[in-house]
Amino acid sequence: MTMKVVAITGASRGIGAATAREFAAAGWRVALMARSETDIAKIADDLGDAAMALRCDVADYTSVQAALQTVVARWGRLDALINNAGVIDPICRISEADPKDWGRAIDINLKGVLHGLRAALPQMKAQGGGTIITVSSGAAHNPLEGWSSYCSSKAGAAMLTRAAHLEEAANGLRIMGMSPGTVATEMQVKIKASGINPVSQLDPAVHIPADWPAKCLLWMCGPGGDDWLGREVSLRDEAIRRAIGVI
Repeated sequence: MTMKVVAITGASRGIGAATAREFAAAGWRVALMARSETDIAKIADDLGDAAMALRCDVADYTSVQAALQTVVARWGRLDALINNAGVIDPICRISEADPKDWGRAIDINLKGVLHGLRAALPQMKAQGGGTIITVSSGAAHNPLEGWSSYCSSKAGAAMLTRAAHLEEAANGLRIMGMSPGTVATEMQVKIKASGINPVSQLDPAVHIPADWPAKCLLWMCGPGGDDWLGREVSLRDEAIRRAIGVI
């Protein structure tokens, strides 16, 4: 039986790292993609021969394309792509935003998803199918003070994911989003330190562990995701939590 292959962006920590471990434990081959080569190399070493680390900047299409070409060259296929890489910075009011910093968030959070889609689609279509999941956010649907770049880029990524489903579902591709809610990651540490908007005031105890969205992403790559194609799964939904076995 051929082992399935997943590529995960932003895999050096948080949801991405947890997702790499979850898929590896389920018997998948795992390609970890991130700018931090040292961090992903350590995780790949821990996971063994079924994992590889690929330095990749999702803001650079050539970098993403080269990484996915390396995955296919080594393992012959690409069954799933998890568009997870994202940044919260800059946290500031619009009146104080540096346009260059603001645009960098768009390059990563929105254009990074485009780059993943554009690089993965030809291979998945040629092999007859595949799953692409965008890690979304409640911020894609609700404005928050100080988060204009994050909210705008996540909203764009959510719509881009829907557009990709519209265009590619007939070609056997399974494309959808997953909104995890607040997760105990380094991003929440930055948010807490900013002191801006209600999210920064949350008790850290309410954040879910990173392995919950990881389990959800794996579940979505199987039959569980079939009812969610072109839509967004929310981990705030108790029915989803029960389905993935975390409550």
